[in-house]
Amino acid sequence: MTEQLEQYILAHIDPEPHHLARLDRDTHVRLLYARMCSGHLQGRLLKMLVRMVNPCRVLELGTYSGYATQCLAEGLLRDDAHVDTIEIDDELEDFIRKHLACSPVAARITLHIGDAVDILQRLDRQFDLIYIDANKRDYVAYYDLAMAHLAEGGYIIADNTLWDGKVTDPAAHDAQTRGIRAFNDLVARDPRVERVILPLRDGLTLVRKKLLQEA
Repeated sequence: MTEQLEQYILAHIDPEPHHLARLDRDTHVRLLYARMCSGHLQGRLLKMLVRMVNPCRVLELGTYSGYATQCLAEGLLRDDAHVDTIEIDDELEDFIRKHLACSPVAARITLHIGDAVDILQRLDRQFDLIYIDANKRDYVAYYDLAMAHLAEGGYIIADNTLWDGKVTDPAAHDAQTRGIRAFNDLVARDPRVERVILPLRDGLTLVRKKLLQEA
């Protein structure tokens, strides 16, 4: 996508809320790997997908700065709907909470700092939608974990599944690329799900867990 085309798209979709624009700017100024921030276009897509699915319980694996977290929460329609988000890097906690305090959807979000396996054991619930945007090396493990906590008919959204095109580069053998390839291969052959990959930004995979009668 060219810069000109991206700017055209951004001018013709819902505007980025002011508090998210501040968060995006602060992420780029204060945090390493700022390109991990979802940003305007992907953020509006995440909100729209949540609106379409209309989940009650949403789980995010990998909070980072909390931009996507707030977009997921913004899309919630049910009064009792909620987002649980898990971030393993405790050094990000102060940054995340600072921006959550300024967010109009803060009451719909619970931030958990720690290992996802331990936290999900404590939560002991299923989710209607799970967003995966964590360590690419461990995407297969995150997928298995997500499927174990995903309700029938629920959805997984996985970010970065094209990984700058490295998934098709025979010269790319780094651990993150190998992790994404293994994830994509696993999802492609999993009979429990339907799946599609969107070539948005760095690749976004949508997965639907089939109902028992569909399997």
